[in-house]
Amino acid sequence: MVAVKRLYNQAKEEFTKAGIDAPAFNSLCLIEKVFGINQAQLMSENKIAGDDKAARFITLAGRRLMGEPLQYILGEWEFYGYPFKVGKGVLIPRDDTEVLLRNCLDYLKDKPRAKVLDLCSGSGALAVVIAKERDCEVIAVEKSAYALPYLMENIKLNKADVAVVADDILKCQDEFPNGYFDLILSNPPYIITDEIDKLQKEISFEPRMALDGGEDGYTFYRHIIRAWRSKLKPGGRLALELGEGQYETVKAMMLAADFNDIYPELDLGGIQRVVFGTMA
Repeated sequence: MVAVKRLYNQAKEEFTKAGIDAPAFNSLCLIEKVFGINQAQLMSENKIAGDDKAARFITLAGRRLMGEPLQYILGEWEFYGYPFKVGKGVLIPRDDTEVLLRNCLDYLKDKPRAKVLDLCSGSGALAVVIAKERDCEVIAVEKSAYALPYLMENIKLNKADVAVVADDILKCQDEFPNGYFDLILSNPPYIITDEIDKLQKEISFEPRMALDGGEDGYTFYRHIIRAWRSKLKPGGRLALELGEGQYETVKAMMLAADFNDIYPELDLGGIQRVVFGTMA
């Protein structure tokens, strides 16, 4: 048997050597998952780990050292204060996406029973929070057979009123009525195909389908702006998350499609992370 505190310190040291960001946080999260104790208990109590739990902790720490995202190892991650189940096959909700979410919530604040469509919904983070925070009708569209179970589980976990459509947003727009939605939002795949394999190791564990934006990174933006615009009511809002440096190109696409009142929102790093436009 070994002290839990020793396991924590050993993992923290190994994470530091491996160049993993926030090594202490990563180690503590794994301690909480395996042993059910928080930081205060870890530091104030001299708990001893049984052999089974010690082995499980070492296994989980090894997965993290191999680059597997902490969120997948934990199996759940918080977004905007709500819990979301995550794992292989679904994109991990990120803090940057709160820029998109917060602005959509602001837009919906004075629009009771608004009709909202979330394209490329993934884990359902955006759709679920909007349904919980605002009085509106929410539909989530997702193609991936791997992501759909997480989407359904997260809707149930959070007791959210979200309708799910299992379909490909590049093909299914004709199944939706014209002029129906007050808001269409999406965090679409936007990484250039040839750039995906050059990204940090953790991202290689996430589904390529949720990352690959095509040869130039704009495949989904082109289609959403062109093919889904007619689904908005006059005066309806289109809101899209962006990759770094994509704002001007997407803005030009929206202008060409007769959107107006187009503007960006910045993330904490000063990157134009979201673009908004209003249907003429």
